[in-house]
Amino acid sequence: MALRSPAVVPVRDSKTTPDGPVLRISRPAWTAFISAPPMAP
Repeated sequence: MALRSPAVVPVRDSKTTPDGPVLRISRPAWTAFISAPPMAP
């Protein structure tokens, strides 16, 4: 999957370094992740 593909959401933890590795997550997986209800504490 290409980094600039509309089917991919690139995610980076920029707290450590702005040029760190990028996770390439499929759009359906990202949508499921952000749509999931929060876990109870």
